[in-house]
Amino acid sequence: MFETRLQRQPNIRQNKSLIVNLNSATPITAIDPRYLSFSIDISVLAGGFWWEGSKGTQRGLGTQRVEPLNLQQDKLDSFVKALGPAYVRVGGSEADKVHYFTSPISSFPSSSTLLITQSMWHRLHDFCQRNELALMFTMKYGLFERRKQGFWQDIEVKNLLQYSQAHGQKIDICELGNELNAYWAFHGLTSQPSAKKLAKDYDAFIRCVRQYSPNSKIAGPGSAFWPRLGETIKPLSNLSAPFLGYLEEPLDIVDWHYYPFQSSRSPVRTRSATIKNILSPNSLKDYERYSKQLERMRDLSQPNAQLWTGETGSAQCGGQAKLSDRFVSCFWWADQLGRGAKIGQKVMIRQSLIGGDYALINRKTLKPNPDYWVSWLWGKLMGELVFDVQSNDPYVQIYCHSAKKQGKCTLLIINMSASPKILHCNGFGSKKKRFEITADSLTSKKILINGIKPEFKNGKVKLRDFPKLSKLNLVSPYSINFWCFTL
Repeated sequence: MFETRLQRQPNIRQNKSLIVNLNSATPITAIDPRYLSFSIDISVLAGGFWWEGSKGTQRGLGTQRVEPLNLQQDKLDSFVKALGPAYVRVGGSEADKVHYFTSPISSFPSSSTLLITQSMWHRLHDFCQRNELALMFTMKYGLFERRKQGFWQDIEVKNLLQYSQAHGQKIDICELGNELNAYWAFHGLTSQPSAKKLAKDYDAFIRCVRQYSPNSKIAGPGSAFWPRLGETIKPLSNLSAPFLGYLEEPLDIVDWHYYPFQSSRSPVRTRSATIKNILSPNSLKDYERYSKQLERMRDLSQPNAQLWTGETGSAQCGGQAKLSDRFVSCFWWADQLGRGAKIGQKVMIRQSLIGGDYALINRKTLKPNPDYWVSWLWGKLMGELVFDVQSNDPYVQIYCHSAKKQGKCTLLIINMSASPKILHCNGFGSKKKRFEITADSLTSKKILINGIKPEFKNGKVKLRDFPKLSKLNLVSPYSINFWCFTL
């Protein structure tokens, strides 16, 4: 059963009986049909330095080299299709040093050389086509010394775009560089571009993409925000506002990266990944605060661009072992999906689909982690229209969307407390079905949906596989719930 020490929660008012009202049938916003999306880190795709087996970090990377990911696995396809359609972002820290198709002629390949071969590139596009994925790709910005070598050069990106166009390979979203406001941390102080220089480089990149891949959209700057700190060190890394101000070319997407917690691998921890922190309502607030900051920056400088969370996971540096891949991780993830949609984020890209403790799918076993099942139920039950509902208990977060079928809606109810709740729903119509995610303990690897373990049968899993629950208004302790209504 659940650890008893978790039941002694802070003295914040909690109600046994809650009321949620749908005050208006007019939605407050809408999300992209591919809202719940995910990433495959370029280190995993191409066989770079990754997190499994790593005890620490080396400039934002794991310390262990992994084999390139095999994308031609029927089991992997089954899991991905069940989540789709979605965007898949291929990016990460090594995106800025990877070579496309050939290694530099001037030097012999070393143990740290990372190469995307033509066959890898073709297999990636085949994977996307099979599984209804739209590709978002992080283009190489480079690791050269800015003061010595000047501005970004487009030759490698131009060649990749031309090759892709010639082979009918679509890159839906292009971005330049990975977390460019954190270059000082990952690649050394002399590699950090100023906001003004970065804007000039990005203008050149945008013009390059518009010329050689005119149907691609462009995202940026993908700035990293830290829990409690935001963009951290001024004036070194708070680049988003001035960058957007200096930019002359229009962006289609203003995106950012955020992890609410840090793993024990992280050299700096402003909020460690612990059970207590993960289940604290206060830990959820930074995401909304920084999202609003970025929205104000967008409104001022790029008013026509969408807001995306371009990368997010439970804990920086690969996730926290025995927490990020356990039931307790489901609570922050369910909340951030609901919260992000409500505050105007059009797309949420989860780090990662596969690889690391924070993966939706275990890279070594090809088994889904608990967060996978939150994602699957979200995709089946939560539609694109978002409605405004409130909760008066900080340990019970509630969100409302249209359902996949017209004339219906779905409530997402997240009970982060050890107490059952009675929830009275007004204005939602008749309750039809309930789906409840629970587990035997917060650190369980296995979850239950309506009391049974979810399983793929013949490569598929369906909502009707799960027993019907009664239409009671009961919300179980430590549970994530989807209640379906007719309007």
